[in-house]
Amino acid sequence: MRQFFITLSAEPEEAGRVDGLGRFGLFWRVCLPLARPAIGAVAIFTFLHSWNLYPEPIVFLSSKSKFTIPHALTQYVDAYGGPMWNTQLAAATLSALPVLIIFVLAQRQFVEGLAQTGLKG
Repeated sequence: MRQFFITLSAEPEEAGRVDGLGRFGLFWRVCLPLARPAIGAVAIFTFLHSWNLYPEPIVFLSSKSKFTIPHALTQYVDAYGGPMWNTQLAAATLSALPVLIIFVLAQRQFVEGLAQTGLKG
């Protein structure tokens, strides 16, 4: 986000000041609409980070019913303590669907956000 806001030009801010906007008005009506792609990219990265948490549930949670999906996938074992590969792979496939849906819905903002932060202003 910092890199994105550094690359913004001063002209939209100056135009907002000429129109009589204060600091909050400049942020809300000028900068925030321009930052939609960057916000989309940060939202996707934040969602993926929270979705893929692995060590934190082991430390903070005591109930297996509250584990995150990646950790819960490792709990599928057969009567001998071996992994149930068919169940684990089916559950892993289903757990990837929300991530794919979020990416498809926010793909345009994600690509624009990454493309704009890499440019030198």
